[in-house]
Amino acid sequence: MITTQGRFDSLRAAKTWRADAETSRPADPGYLERLFGENCFGIPQMRAFLPGDVFDRLTATIRDGSRLDPSVAGVVAEAMKKWALARGATHYTHWFQPLTGSTAEKHDSFLKVGAEGKAITSFGGDELVQGEPDASSFPSGGLRATFEARGYTAWDPTSPAFILEGEAATFLCIPTAFSSWAGDSLDKKIPLLRSMDALDRATRRALRLFGEESRRVTASLGPEQEFFLIDQEFYYRRPDMMTAGRTLFGAEPPRGQELDDHYFGSIHDRVLAFMQSVEIALYRLGVPMKTRHNEVAPHQFEMAPVYENANVASDHQQLMMRILEKNARKYGFVCLLHEKPFAGLNGSGKHLNWSFGTADRNLLEPGDTPHDNEKFLFFCTAVLRAVERHQDLLRASIASAGNDHRLGANEAPPSIISVFLGDQLQDIFEQLEQSGSARAGRREGLLGLGVDVLPDLPKHSGDRNRTSPFAFTGNKFEFRALGSSISVSFPATVLNTVVAESIDELAGQLETAFDSGADPKDALRKLLAREARSFKRIVFNGDNYSSDWAAEAERRGLLNLRTAVEALPEMTSPKNRALFEKFGVLAPRELESRLEVRMEQYFIRVNIEGETAANMARTMILPAAVRYLDQLLSACEKAENAGVPSSGVSSSAHRIAALVDDLAASLDVLDAQNAELGGNDMASKTIHMRDNVIPAMNAVREVVDRLEAVVPDDMWPLPSYRDMLFVK
Repeated sequence: MITTQGRFDSLRAAKTWRADAETSRPADPGYLERLFGENCFGIPQMRAFLPGDVFDRLTATIRDGSRLDPSVAGVVAEAMKKWALARGATHYTHWFQPLTGSTAEKHDSFLKVGAEGKAITSFGGDELVQGEPDASSFPSGGLRATFEARGYTAWDPTSPAFILEGEAATFLCIPTAFSSWAGDSLDKKIPLLRSMDALDRATRRALRLFGEESRRVTASLGPEQEFFLIDQEFYYRRPDMMTAGRTLFGAEPPRGQELDDHYFGSIHDRVLAFMQSVEIALYRLGVPMKTRHNEVAPHQFEMAPVYENANVASDHQQLMMRILEKNARKYGFVCLLHEKPFAGLNGSGKHLNWSFGTADRNLLEPGDTPHDNEKFLFFCTAVLRAVERHQDLLRASIASAGNDHRLGANEAPPSIISVFLGDQLQDIFEQLEQSGSARAGRREGLLGLGVDVLPDLPKHSGDRNRTSPFAFTGNKFEFRALGSSISVSFPATVLNTVVAESIDELAGQLETAFDSGADPKDALRKLLAREARSFKRIVFNGDNYSSDWAAEAERRGLLNLRTAVEALPEMTSPKNRALFEKFGVLAPRELESRLEVRMEQYFIRVNIEGETAANMARTMILPAAVRYLDQLLSACEKAENAGVPSSGVSSSAHRIAALVDDLAASLDVLDAQNAELGGNDMASKTIHMRDNVIPAMNAVREVVDRLEAVVPDDMWPLPSYRDMLFVK
């Protein structure tokens, strides 16, 4: 049971934190430049440790995606070992991303025992290229049986190896793909790399129609990460946070986010020290961190990098989540990555900024005159066409039990997928639709601020729309519907694949028109006009939170898949199965496995929440309420014996007694639903969780939160929202 002294313990921890040594180094003008990438086996390290010809062949693979010459693996392994040992590493691991959504690693020592028992360090090309972790306990969605343990990790040379430093251990991490013995992908990296290849092939085909021969086209990602911090004293006193990652109970505090004073407010010193330590750790790993700030809810924050190659950015995003959770402990915090840790407050998302282009040009950059930038209009059209055609798949790619709490809750985009273009672009596409051509539309200008000492600011062609799930933001699209805890790999895989399909099909239509003798510009205008009419239903620049939009979206025929249970099965529709198979991104059995794993994860997470809620309510909340009721009844009895009026105490006792009865009754229902578990197949199990367990949990919570409002603070067994959200 939490006590006043327990609360003082948290306050003392908040007051006695000390800045990490990494955050208090002396000023040094060249510090950041030397720091960046020092724990990453990147281009500078490769140049320093590899022979020139090997360096050239390896960087050609990284730059152009060409097949790696197997003969270089041994040389690279030896150089990587020397570099890692010089950095203090004792072990290496193939670092991979199984279908759990997090990362996995098995450590092997560089130390070998040679002849006559002499110790040597060894790391060969075969050990670099391939590993064999036990695959039996990773989710596979039916791709292999549990007793079939063999799985392979394969070195990904396009994502740099890196050093991770722990309290007492330092080891080399080698990013790898993970597959079954039969060659099926068991991870999130292989489909992402395949989708990047598909986008590269389709885009280069299209660029040739514009008279350009391009080197490799690459997708780029810039994922923004939102998270909460709470004092770890409170975390360890909340079984729901420890097992479910969120609070299953908690009465609304007197103050939440109503004052709007936390967003972009000054960052508290303790939090700032934590953020600085995270940034420094990520800088050393070669992650280009850019922004940090307070988010909307109390104790909610955001950090984000600049754009990188999609594969590297996905790896770095996993590292970022790991470092956030690890470094929080140094400052007495726990980092919460769940989408909705606190009811009644904004949840956390992970906006995925996405674009694609060549080494020297972003193909989603409209330039100063987007109306006559035909390449931009072509590729932007392909993206809009892809979103309109595959709104179901995009929605499914971000579906989870955690994300169900925030989508459409006036803090995140709704579950209806639509696109925000801004006034200028929408005007241009409307002109294309109506006349087949576009003149200069609504132009950017200067925004005067009415004070001479302030500069005129560039005025953008459209305002930002924070309610849109998929928004054009100047030279990229921002997929805003991702939940804060998920890997960005699968949403990026979907985006790359659906856009590759659209580009490929549009390029094919133009090729047919060119072959028939059509004027290239006229053929392009006709194509853009036709497509603008077909995708216009997906474009919406207004308030996505409004009930009017939900009704309008239904009239337009847009999907509104409100929960993960509705959205996930769309992954394997005939249309989507054909899409992934055509572009070689996921074979049908691989796609089915992803659906099975995602459905199982939904079921398991909600089941854990249901069991945790029942256990906490029965063993912590109910006894506290009964103890308080005993006190009230004892006070009534004493007052009656003394002949003292006790109507107030008596009415309080009756109110608590009624709540105790309500709690016991709702717990019986929750226990029954937890025991039921649904049918034999995973689909019926997830439906049971959504339709029965979650409502039963909510009913228990409603009574518990009412009890929290009346049970004395020193008797309530859980830290309150008031405590958790305002202790820094």
